[in-house]
Amino acid sequence: MSKQPALRAVARPSPDFTDRAYWAGTIKMALSRFFVLQVLHDGPAHGYDIARAVERTTNGCCSPSEGALYPTLREFEQGGYVTSETEVVSGRERRVYTLTDKGREAFQVGLGAWMDATAALTETGRAAKARRNAGDGCRC
Repeated sequence: MSKQPALRAVARPSPDFTDRAYWAGTIKMALSRFFVLQVLHDGPAHGYDIARAVERTTNGCCSPSEGALYPTLREFEQGGYVTSETEVVSGRERRVYTLTDKGREAFQVGLGAWMDATAALTETGRAAKARRNAGDGCRC
């Protein structure tokens, strides 16, 4: 009986929570998913138009790449949040995505959750500013 070498997980470095890029990437990833729903809430669209509309709507803050957009759309479709159908335009096939009633509900729930988070962040910012102005030494 031969002894198999033990498999070990490769340690991943911890994220640098002091790096603004870490937070920006985390926020943009979540916001991009929300804004895909928002764009489709406005009406059916194909992938390229969805990506450009998200970019316009967020003033460039969120700009989903094809590598992020299409897996998200597939996940939404598998979950019943969107439907898609293929249409031919100028001899080219493209998939047009449409929000379902379940997708509209998800958009409304997501909007409420983001509004709650925005209010909490706004209040946290006000409190941190007040502490700074009071001189308690907080560098928030």
